Amino acid sequence: MRSFLYQRATDPGMAVQALSAAAAANNPLTQAAAQPLAGGTTLIDLMKLDVMRPAAIVDINPLARGWSGIETGGEKLRLGALAKMSDVAAHADIQRHYPVIANSLRLAASAQLRNMATLGGNVMQRTRCSYFRDTSYDNCNKRIPGSGCAAMDGVNRMHAVLGTSDQCIATYPGDFAQALIALDATVEITGKSGTRSMPFAQLHKAPGNTPDIETTLQPGELISAFSIPRRWPRSVYLKARDRQSYEFALSSAAIALDVQDGMIRDARVALGGVATVPWRAREAESLLKGQKFDDGLARRAADAAFADAKGRQHNSFKISLGKRLVARALQQASTMEV
Repeated sequence: MRSFLYQRATDPGMAVQALSAAAAANNPLTQAAAQPLAGGTTLIDLMKLDVMRPAAIVDINPLARGWSGIETGGEKLRLGALAKMSDVAAHADIQRHYPVIANSLRLAASAQLRNMATLGGNVMQRTRCSYFRDTSYDNCNKRIPGSGCAAMDGVNRMHAVLGTSDQCIATYPGDFAQALIALDATVEITGKSGTRSMPFAQLHKAPGNTPDIETTLQPGELISAFSIPRRWPRSVYLKARDRQSYEFALSSAAIALDVQDGMIRDARVALGGVATVPWRAREAESLLKGQKFDDGLARRAADAAFADAKGRQHNSFKISLGKRLVARALQQASTMEV
């Protein structure tokens, strides 16, 4: 691990100022010369691997006093960005009214990691692509812009089949983000100009021609909270992986249904483990709305969710796996007692 400057921020203004000042330096291996430290469960790993080389680390844990709240009053849910994954997953109101959120967090990692990791850090985690994480490979457009993508013709079993470009096929690795994008979450962002909000769906950037630019956050900005506008008690999160626990998804599905008198009034479908960013399957949602649920409808919705998928040599199996997982998640959601 390389040397770096450590700063401890005691309030949001100090954190933003420290991050903004350090970000003025140009360091293409980090996206910014300064990085915030919360749980640190991903950042420290990447620093040890020499993938990220921040000149400065700004410890934002003291901000937890104001940024770790869980507010469940009324229909709306608000989650502080520094809330621990384990605390949110165990919250009774979230388990009851937003089970897709509780399950996505519970299935995300080991208990030890969930006790350390924060919601904000979780949605900002970087890809687990082995070519990105192994600096012996010189051709990774995400790590070294313009160098190429070794995964294209290499071992790409874990890579994306949706949202890819000719520059990058790395998969977004998180679970919680799928629940957020499915439920139309809003993300609150604190920066030099104060606080702004935007749809969570606008936070992550598909690779396109600039796979090294992964989010729309500006230098010095921090995620401070997430908001969900309504309750979704009929919702599930399913995850297929190589082993039963503590593993990243080969495919996952976040499903939320609003069913009245046997008819689907509203439907949300999000996919994980198969796309370069948190993925909303709006074609599948449109097919479900206004219909009476049956197994045939579930299969057609699953086909629609993967209509634009493009597999490669080792990852084409994700398309059929993802379809089966979506259909199973829809069936489970449709039979939930709420």
